[in-house]
Amino acid sequence: MDYQAKAKQIRRSILEMIAHLGVGHVGGSLSIVDVLTILYYKHMNIDPSNPKMEGRDRLIISKGHSGPALYAVLADLGYFPIEWLLTLNQPKTLLPSHCDMNLTPGVDMTTGSLGQGFSASVGVAMASRLKNDNAYIYTIIGDGESQEGQIWEAAMFAGNQRLHHLIAFTDNNHAQIDGPTPDINPVYPLDKKWKSFGWNVIVVEEGNDVHSIDAAIIKAKKSRFKPSMIILNTIKGKGVSFIERMGYANHNFNLSKAQLAEAIKELE
Repeated sequence: MDYQAKAKQIRRSILEMIAHLGVGHVGGSLSIVDVLTILYYKHMNIDPSNPKMEGRDRLIISKGHSGPALYAVLADLGYFPIEWLLTLNQPKTLLPSHCDMNLTPGVDMTTGSLGQGFSASVGVAMASRLKNDNAYIYTIIGDGESQEGQIWEAAMFAGNQRLHHLIAFTDNNHAQIDGPTPDINPVYPLDKKWKSFGWNVIVVEEGNDVHSIDAAIIKAKKSRFKPSMIILNTIKGKGVSFIERMGYANHNFNLSKAQLAEAIKELE
């Protein structure tokens, strides 16, 4: 599979569904497309025809406002009809702005309150170990989300428990809703902090490169005594130049049909 081409396709779907609604979480959705692509189309043990399959790998997007990125992938894989994408965050939709496991087939955990999804992923990893099902539990947090104390409580527990089948990613795009992360409440150096909590740490400088992400996941799976944190140095709004230039303002904004057309042209 051409993973880069697939990532472009997923980005187009994200932009189309948000433009149809007129507003949405663009920046943080686009920045995690590449990691979602390599996880779902290469690494994860899943079955779209059986979303609740026992022993499946799981992905929990703790930064739940990036739900549109996950929806685009799940629809493409056949978890639900592609037509659902145009119902994003509308009345009676099954695709709310933030992920909801009780509504959307393929969503493994309801998230949105920052920090809680990460704690849930640690709990799921513990349950997986107790069941001895050999599943990998993946989770994605944001660098802004890393300001939450709950992240570090869960990190301490996972490190102490040596949950080596837990592989986490930090979408380190250096921006959050209120501004650049370093200006709000700096969380750096992330690598040293995670190491101090007993985690195997891998830094991917090109965090939007599918091949670099793939190599990092392969490396993380070799860890036998520690959970792994893969720090992805990403670009918020990655893939569309005018959205990238917006910086933190692309977190959630009105996306017009004209802007959609410009973005789609760039992604061709």
